[in-house]
Amino acid sequence: MVYSSSFGPSWHTCFSTPPSTTTTVATATTTTTTAVCRHPFNHLSHSSPPLKRNLFEKSLLPLAASMALLLSPYPANAGILSGFSGLESIPGPELPKIDSLARFNEENQKRYAENDARFRESPLLKELLEKSRLNKEKNKQAIQDKYCIRGAEWGVGDCSAEGMSPQERDEFIAMLKKKAGVE
Repeated sequence: MVYSSSFGPSWHTCFSTPPSTTTTVATATTTTTTAVCRHPFNHLSHSSPPLKRNLFEKSLLPLAASMALLLSPYPANAGILSGFSGLESIPGPELPKIDSLARFNEENQKRYAENDARFRESPLLKELLEKSRLNKEKNKQAIQDKYCIRGAEWGVGDCSAEGMSPQERDEFIAMLKKKAGVE
């Protein structure tokens, strides 16, 4: 069996018609045998060089057009909708007002405002806010102490011990750690 392309035998592209389907024409001197086969997919047939050429030609034109538009010195115009801000800028229709819903909404708003005022004045909230403020100050000092100790150990920053002797440096770092409560 002869393979005509990498896609299989030659009869594979003829709707799986085997090569035995032939037409024989007899004349006085010669007999010609021709396979009855239509190639519905020209890209699967024997013509691979035109395939590559057609693919190149098909991809070259859009590429050239795209490059021409990208490298064009003229700005692109948005067209007819260039000044249109969109649908969200158009006000919607006025909905009918229902009195019972409006009163219910007003009552809820009053109740929410009263609850908020009562909560802001509650001793529990005041106590929690004071604890939070104190914790913030304490944590701020702890973070500053930690960075000061690290700067002294590395020899950088405001707490640097770079000009000190090794013994003075160790005493300084020990003093910083004792002050910060580390160790």
